[in-house]
Amino acid sequence: MNILFICSRNQWRSPTAEQVWRKHPGLSVRSAGTSRIARRTVSESDIVWADLILVMEDKHSERLKAMFRQHGRHMNLHVLDIPDDYHFMDPDLVEILEMKVAPFVDD
Repeated sequence: MNILFICSRNQWRSPTAEQVWRKHPGLSVRSAGTSRIARRTVSESDIVWADLILVMEDKHSERLKAMFRQHGRHMNLHVLDIPDDYHFMDPDLVEILEMKVAPFVDD
């Protein structure tokens, strides 16, 4: 399964998610941001690649739908509801990501 993690600037939350889940068996993961100043800005090829897109906040979902209208109906998109209150690899953020992402990847 290909999972794309999205936040705004691809600085703290989505790269942490990528790091946490990158060695999980059967998963291939990437992270990106919706902002033009993101460390890595989400691209159409990311959207096409992803089997599952997990965004941190509702605003990221809305931005993706606006940016990639042509793929809107085909995006398997879910909001994790994780606020921008954490830094990269913050132990609390790691714990939240493990808890919130697990239902999507555990059979």
